[in-house]
Amino acid sequence: MQKICVVEDDENIRNLVKVALEGYGYRVAAYETAEEALEDLEGYGPDLAVFDLMLPGMDGLQAIRLIRARSDGLRKLPVLILTAKDKEYDKVRGLDTGADDYVTKPFGVLELAARVRSLLRRSSEEADASRVVAYGGLRVDEAVREVHMNARPVALTFKEYELLLYLMKNRSRVVGREELLCRLWDYDTDIETRTLDMHIRTLRQKLGEEGGAYIKTVRSVGYRFMAPQGQTE
Repeated sequence: MQKICVVEDDENIRNLVKVALEGYGYRVAAYETAEEALEDLEGYGPDLAVFDLMLPGMDGLQAIRLIRARSDGLRKLPVLILTAKDKEYDKVRGLDTGADDYVTKPFGVLELAARVRSLLRRSSEEADASRVVAYGGLRVDEAVREVHMNARPVALTFKEYELLLYLMKNRSRVVGREELLCRLWDYDTDIETRTLDMHIRTLRQKLGEEGGAYIKTVRSVGYRFMAPQGQTE
């Protein structure tokens, strides 16, 4: 049974999320504060964490930073933000901090379950131990899920890594927005399609000027991974 850690200070929402996810067959541990969750994190060993951003004491962003700074396997724990902050800036901050996806309040149980299911499915897929995908100065090692740009390690969130790898593996063509949303997020394009744009933006920033230039926007269609003009693969 897959285990989920839920951190939410509002008791009603916390209980709602716990009961809803347990109804889908997950084992759920719910906490009121980030401090309580982090203290129990190693012992509980969750497969995914759901964090509210506005918490008493340590906020959700601080907690996510501490998780990403860990030296053990939990530093790659998929993290979903559950927040009332629906401004684009707040969502980008969460993704930049290391969250993999977000759901804004008020939310529907079906949407929340779909996001959770998508993150868990992606994180449970075994990496191809023999494949290294390289392009110019960019190198992705699927065996250890590591990315390097001109030998410089690039720290990506779970979703950023999946997005980059999918674009690289399909670099012979333009990949449509709907395809990316369906393959990487498992939900209809009617729901929070701006999340794709924000992941592209943060991915470009982390890859730097040279690496970010590989990801081309094809207006009204989607994205394509290709060398800038004047360069060859």
